[in-house]
Amino acid sequence: GDDGLPGPERRLAVLALVTGTLMAVMDTTMINLALPTIAADLDIPASRAVWITNLFQVVCAAFLLVFAGISELVTRRRLYLFGIGLFMAASLGAALSRQWESLLVFRALQGLGAAATLSIGPSLYRAIFPSRLLGSALGLSALVVAGGYAAGPTLSGVILSFADWPWLFALNVPLGLCSLWLAGRALPRDTPRQGAFDTLGALYSMLMLASFFVAMDAVGHAAPLWQSGGWALLAVLACGLFIRRQRHAPYPLLPLSVFAEKRFTLAVSASGLAFIGQGLTFVALSFFYQEQMGFSPLETAWLFTPWPLAIMLVGPLAGRLADRINPSLLSSTGLVLLIIGLVALAQVDEGTGVAGSLWRTALCGIGFGLFQPPNNREMMGSLPPERSANVSGVMSTMRTVGQSFGVALVGAALALGAPVQLTLWLGAVTTLLALLASLSRIRVAQQALLARRASSAGK
Repeated sequence: GDDGLPGPERRLAVLALVTGTLMAVMDTTMINLALPTIAADLDIPASRAVWITNLFQVVCAAFLLVFAGISELVTRRRLYLFGIGLFMAASLGAALSRQWESLLVFRALQGLGAAATLSIGPSLYRAIFPSRLLGSALGLSALVVAGGYAAGPTLSGVILSFADWPWLFALNVPLGLCSLWLAGRALPRDTPRQGAFDTLGALYSMLMLASFFVAMDAVGHAAPLWQSGGWALLAVLACGLFIRRQRHAPYPLLPLSVFAEKRFTLAVSASGLAFIGQGLTFVALSFFYQEQMGFSPLETAWLFTPWPLAIMLVGPLAGRLADRINPSLLSSTGLVLLIIGLVALAQVDEGTGVAGSLWRTALCGIGFGLFQPPNNREMMGSLPPERSANVSGVMSTMRTVGQSFGVALVGAALALGAPVQLTLWLGAVTTLLALLASLSRIRVAQQALLARRASSAGK
């Protein structure tokens, strides 16, 4: 028998996830570009305006693992509906805000809604698609996220050229209504898990991730050492308490036994390291294009477009291939291309020109698109389906942690007076470490692939 939803229901459920994910991802990139406009309109300094983005990200990061745990008790369907509903209502509130303080409150609520949906996205794809198509499903997920990143800045620029910034938030309302209706109709209904919720573990997890994110932000903005160091110390302490709690809790938020599976742990490590490289590159190039080459923010956004566009083209194909051949082999090949692209970008100077920058960025995108869906398939496929909510939470958390660490590295390097190109070399080094993690699981991944083929042949 085949798991997953039947064809017509599957299409509606996928559409629900696509609209919900697009909404959360596009919102992030659209608002980033609009910050100077919002700051001017609300008459606030840039140092305050950045919190319109930061607060959203801190809240979203802090709640990813928590919501993955909650989904087992309330079901993923209910949590997804709650997340979309909250995100949509908060977007409407943000669109109607005329004070910085009220806008911050609604941005925090948006972050909460985004965390609820993003924490369980990959796990819902696993429930919707049959296991033989898991790679294809995660390839589609990569396509949607990359599409949101590619479309966000352009859409933001277009809307701001003829309308005020509140319309950027108002756009989420029709998208949210569409996603709510589709999700209510088609998302699978699962049975809630019995047992208590690990409240203490959830509090430690929130403290750990929120303080880590604030520490990284402080490092990125060259804050005094006591400030970034204090937050980092708090994150480390909370991490220690969290691990201790997970060892002894009767129903842990994140069962540490999942890390005993070598394929899962190596795939998680590769993911985090690759996202450090990605987060670092995006910020480093943003500085380089605007400050050294004199491009506007919108032109800079256009120069980035080949990266997500390449993921959109390569991601679904890589996902489909990962269902048939060794995913670790595909991931490793992608990381090699990403390293070549990053090294090529590190050579960029004022004389390189637009075309020279574009092909380098596209090569990075092709590499990342070839790496991510097969690597996610390894993460999701290496553990049983009943662990998919945990895997989903870890996946989303590693992406956020990796990217914010990458951004902080750029900020720290620039504060120390290092040239932007040096930070791109740093990105190539973290990607090389990701490649080592990916290569070290090729043999176990091949054994798992052969076992999968044998079990599907036996059905």
